[in-house]
Amino acid sequence: MCSRKIRRNTDGPSGRSTVDSAGPGAPKRSTAWIRSLRGPKPHLDPWQPAGAEVEWERDRDGEVVPVGTAFLTNRECPFTCLMCDLWQYTTDESVPAGAVDRQVEAALVQLPDVRQLKLYNAGNFFDDRAIAPGDRDAIARRLGALDVAVLENHPKLVDERVRRFRDDAGTAIDVAMGLETAHTEVLRRLNKGMTLDDFSVAAERLLSWDVQVRAFILLRPPWLSEAEGLDWACRTLDFAWSVGVECCSIIPTRPGNGALDVLAQEGHFTPPSLRSLEAAVEYGVSRGRGRVFGDLWDIERFVGCARCSADRVERIRTMNLQQSVPPALTCDCETTGASA
Repeated sequence: MCSRKIRRNTDGPSGRSTVDSAGPGAPKRSTAWIRSLRGPKPHLDPWQPAGAEVEWERDRDGEVVPVGTAFLTNRECPFTCLMCDLWQYTTDESVPAGAVDRQVEAALVQLPDVRQLKLYNAGNFFDDRAIAPGDRDAIARRLGALDVAVLENHPKLVDERVRRFRDDAGTAIDVAMGLETAHTEVLRRLNKGMTLDDFSVAAERLLSWDVQVRAFILLRPPWLSEAEGLDWACRTLDFAWSVGVECCSIIPTRPGNGALDVLAQEGHFTPPSLRSLEAAVEYGVSRGRGRVFGDLWDIERFVGCARCSADRVERIRTMNLQQSVPPALTCDCETTGASA
C-alpha cells in the first residue's frame, strides 16, 4: 500500500533502512564501474533522427491528442546514471554543427499533423556539447507552429538557456527531468549527480519562467523490495507534486544495461511486477494532482500471469488516456503468489 505522505529519509514503513545490509553509508557504484559493463554502441547517422513516432496522450486541457516524439542523435550525456540505457543511442563526440537542427527538420516532415512534440535526445537538451547553441536557436524557430514542445534535461542544467529558448520558441515549453526516486540513499547510489533539493530548485526556476515541469519516476530501482518499490514510487509522486510537477511518467526499472544485470546477479535488483506498475499509476491518477502516465514501452517484459496481464496492460492504458480509475481487476494470481 502506498504512503500518502512523503518522508524525505531512507526509512521504510517499518522504520528500518530499506537499503541492503551495506547500510546508508555504503559507497555508490562508480562511474567507471558503470561504464565498464556497457556493450558496444551501434553506428548512428548524426544527420537523421534515430526515430520518430506518434502516440496518443491526454493533454493538460483534458483532450486526448496525437503527440509526436523525435528521438535525436547527439553526444552522450555527461551524467552516468546507473540505471540508464540511453547511452547506446548517442555518439561519443559532439555531432557537426547544424546536424541536430537537420534532425528536427526531418522529424517535423515525418510528423506533419502533430501539435505537440517531444524532442528527446537521450540526454540533456541544454547541454552545449550535445546540442550546439546555434542548433538550439534554429530549432526554436521551427517550433512556433506547435502548441507544446517537451524537452528533456538534467536539473543541474536548468539555467538561463531554458528561459531564452522559451522566449525564442514562442510556444509553450515543458521540461522533463529525471526525478527517479525520493528515496535519498537510493538516489545517491544511482549516480544521478543530483539531490532532491537540486530537483526542487530546478522545478521552482522553471515554473518562475512559465515552463511546465514533467518528471520521470522509477518503479522499483535497485536495493528495494517489491513492496518498497511501490511505496517509494508513490512517495516520489507526492514529492513531485509538492514541488510543482504537473505531469509524471512512471517507468518500470528495466535490466539490460550491464550494471543492473550485475546488481541482479548480486541480489540487489529485481524488475517490478506489472501489478505494481498498475497500482502506482492508480495511486497517482486517483489523487488528481497532475497527469500520471505508466510507461508501456516494452511492457511485454513485465507480463507474468497469462490470465490477467493483458487486461492489466489495458487498464493502465485506460488510466493513461482517461486520467480516471476504472474498476479493479481480480485474479487468483494475487492470492497464489503468481507474478502478474
